[in-house]
Amino acid sequence: MATLIIITGLITSGKYALLAVGFSLIFGAARIINLAHTAFYMLAAYMVYTFAISLGLPLPLSIILSIVSVAIIGVISYKLVIDRVRGRETTILIVTIALAIIIQEVMEINFSTAPTEAVRVLSGFTKILETRVLWRDVLAFGVALLMLLGTWALLMKTRLGTAIRSTAQDREVANLMGINVARTGMIAMAIAVALAAIAGALVTTGATPGMWMPPLVTVLAIVVLGGLGSIKGSFVGAFVLGFAETLLVSLAPEHAFLERAVALAIMVVVILIRPEGLFGVAFEEER
Repeated sequence: MATLIIITGLITSGKYALLAVGFSLIFGAARIINLAHTAFYMLAAYMVYTFAISLGLPLPLSIILSIVSVAIIGVISYKLVIDRVRGRETTILIVTIALAIIIQEVMEINFSTAPTEAVRVLSGFTKILETRVLWRDVLAFGVALLMLLGTWALLMKTRLGTAIRSTAQDREVANLMGINVARTGMIAMAIAVALAAIAGALVTTGATPGMWMPPLVTVLAIVVLGGLGSIKGSFVGAFVLGFAETLLVSLAPEHAFLERAVALAIMVVVILIRPEGLFGVAFEEER
């Protein structure tokens, strides 16, 4: 049982980390709370189905095409819609939730409300410490870990990463230093949406038009728990809530429907003790 909980927790946490790190990345670089973030995760799942099942393309090519397509759609959405209202926090919330609902409605029109046929990335299973683990889950965790390490390397070891981190710390100073703040925000949006698309492309149980809402609640809890805008906080928060959810489902399956409530409860407890989150920075209000 313990091995199964650990393995399931790692897989769940890896998916949440991809979504939460992307969410924090776009907030840090452009100060945008993108409530449509998990809608791109849903869109990627549908695109894999479209390319692989409807068009009959090879699955690896379908996954790559879906990630690239969703990233392009995310950048277009940023330029045409989100960037125009940047700096107006309430308007951004309304615009991004409207964008998510539009994507959902388009999926409902084109695919109906029934789950799509599952796209099997890999079949079969292996045994880890006498616990049977599906190969597709091993792949999902491996890809998630690789992408998270790649994102860390990009942010810490490249000039682009320096530009993104500088913009996240102080947009005005970054602009004075010659960093193209607008372009940096757009690139951050592309990376964030691509991470969400990777998480969506690894979904193998089919897709439904409303599948973006439950992860959005969890992602919001994760980024607030870890500290809004903190990449490290999002990573740690994803594993805290991922394992909390796994423990609840494994040890008390009859109460599995409370998994979102448990995530929010953990977030509230931490915020009461440390309002800025685990790794957030406390800002003093200007007088």
